[in-house]
Amino acid sequence: MEFSEVVRRRRMVRNYDPDRPVPAEVVERLLDHAVRAPSAGFAQGWGFLVLDSPADLDRFWSVTTPGGVAENRWLTGMRRAPLIVVPHANKSAYLDRYAEPDKGWADRDERRWPVPYWQIDTGFAALLMLLTAVDEGLGACFFGIPPERLDPFREAFEVPDRYLPIGALTIGYRAPDHRSPSLRRGRRPVAEVVHRGRWQATAAAGEG
Repeated sequence: MEFSEVVRRRRMVRNYDPDRPVPAEVVERLLDHAVRAPSAGFAQGWGFLVLDSPADLDRFWSVTTPGGVAENRWLTGMRRAPLIVVPHANKSAYLDRYAEPDKGWADRDERRWPVPYWQIDTGFAALLMLLTAVDEGLGACFFGIPPERLDPFREAFEVPDRYLPIGALTIGYRAPDHRSPSLRRGRRPVAEVVHRGRWQATAAAGEG
């Protein structure tokens, strides 16, 4: 598939065919592409938890779904995904990397970083998996783990303290889905979000 077509077709898929597992070779391509994401200092401070057995998938939904939340259309469709990949960011890998001689930030001071690149780079890796899923004829959705469920998630899957899950991806073959109400907002045109030479007010977006 042409790259422009992959980008055009990418969307968050929230319902899957539970009877079609993702082939092992496709899973490997998803992960191989993920680790080709850019990373500051080539630190590659990420880790990917792959869940594809019924027991692990059930455990994931059990520990990440807030107590008392009733089954709904979103959850029902997402639970049908045969594969979940949880990307994790490792801040210490970046602090260590930039304390090396060629970088020279030996104090490992987190304040040197204008933004948390360990999370940004892991997000890049997640996006490559989203795009690869489209190229492979699959659907995928990136979503967050509720903050209050992070500790139960870590405990259930023995995640080391230095790794922070930045979200999770459901992946599988698409099933008929409902259009997200959020899409009624429409996609903002390029002219509204691109500023050339200097930042210009955009009346339509209420920006100053």
